[in-house]
Amino acid sequence: MQDRKEDRKEDHLMATTNINVRVDTELKQAAEALFDDLGLNMSAAITMFLKSAVSHDGIPFEVRRFTPNAETRAALAEYDEMKKNPVEYKRYGSFDDLMTEVLSNA
Repeated sequence: MQDRKEDRKEDHLMATTNINVRVDTELKQAAEALFDDLGLNMSAAITMFLKSAVSHDGIPFEVRRFTPNAETRAALAEYDEMKKNPVEYKRYGSFDDLMTEVLSNA
């Protein structure tokens, strides 16, 4: 009888392997704090991600490049123009000087 229990127990155990991942220290600490609050350790959380990726047959969340909207593209183009031709744009001695002018024109 004991042998059958041991056989069933061994059937449920899976061989494991190690994965070494290099991440930013602050990211690791933040993730550990989050997972601890969720009652998980890093290994369990990574295992959950991997299982989800396999079941989704891909990354289990959207991965895409940042595409700025029209307003942001215009602002970036203006910034590039300002860098190329700084003499054509007004400069301020300090942020306070800039804010004084902005608020006086409001």
